[in-house]
Amino acid sequence: MDEPERAECDECRVLVLQGGGALGAYQAGIAEAMQEATLSPEWVAGISIGAINAALIAGNPPERRVERLRAFWDKVSSGITVSPWFPGEQAREVFNAWSAAFGAAVGVPGFFAPRWPPAALYPPGAPQALSYYDTAPLRQTLVELIDFDRINRRETRLSVGAVNVRTGNFVYFDNHRDRIEPEHVMASGALPPGFPPVEIDGEPYWDGGIVSNTPLQYVLDEERARDLAVFQVDLFSARGPVPRTLAEAAEREKDIRFSSRTRLNTDDQIEIHRAKTAFRRLFDKLPPELRQDPDVAFLAEVSHQNAVTILQLIYRAKNYESDAKDYEFSRATMLEHWKAGRHDMRRSLRHRRWIERCRPDQGVTVFDLTRDARD
Repeated sequence: MDEPERAECDECRVLVLQGGGALGAYQAGIAEAMQEATLSPEWVAGISIGAINAALIAGNPPERRVERLRAFWDKVSSGITVSPWFPGEQAREVFNAWSAAFGAAVGVPGFFAPRWPPAALYPPGAPQALSYYDTAPLRQTLVELIDFDRINRRETRLSVGAVNVRTGNFVYFDNHRDRIEPEHVMASGALPPGFPPVEIDGEPYWDGGIVSNTPLQYVLDEERARDLAVFQVDLFSARGPVPRTLAEAAEREKDIRFSSRTRLNTDDQIEIHRAKTAFRRLFDKLPPELRQDPDVAFLAEVSHQNAVTILQLIYRAKNYESDAKDYEFSRATMLEHWKAGRHDMRRSLRHRRWIERCRPDQGVTVFDLTRDARD
């Protein structure tokens, strides 16, 4: 085995999963390819659909994770199992629009169902008045497919992000500190006004994507001692073409809003690393009496930097997908997203730059090995 692979052994392997609804099948394909390559994560962090996929991974033994992910995605895509009626992108665009509208009208099996009576008919303050859909089916699905006792044994670290409705503060529920139940996972995916807030310890919570749609910053802030190998899976691309129609404008706005500054986070970490490196060089030039100064000692302590390697995997939407791509749950589309994730992960792991990578002594190294020529 070559040296870069040996260097991987003592890194903490982290899978970071962004929110994105129906696009989350892409993350399941990533997880399958990681399992094939025996790259089981030690830590999974997710928001919204990423939290659900993360719980499915952390809440099952490695040999059953793909099976459980498949069971979840088969269930939520069982409402429309027919294939597109005609070949071609225009026909596929019509099919996807019809599928998204159908799911919005009747709900998604094992996930959510329309409220009846509708929310508008409930009095203000009633729990049913706060959302178009009831997510009780999701709780049942989570209980069926996830071993929460396993999660709380901390065999794999799990972190899911949510927002406190009352305070507006972002919070992570982490099995290294908290006992995780289905409600914690549901809270991370409770995107208003579609889904109701989820109450935990007397406080209501909404989808973490309202504040930040990726847990990357949380992971980097939480672990500053061990070296990290982060597999960052995004479902919305921050980069894209200038829209030409209203429909394209709506899709582009959603991509920008939910891409959640992934590249900004990594760029910030690179700048922080440069500042810490500069201070350490300055520290070596200081006379001994100045090194004992409390301010200098504090800066010396916080300038310690672990090595972080980030492999970015970003879903790139097809031309026929629209701003409804995150709630279009047909079986055909789910299988396409899954296949795309599996392909992108396999391609990245085969890439020469990844195989030949050398883990840095410190700082942040970012790989995006599936980027097309225009991105």
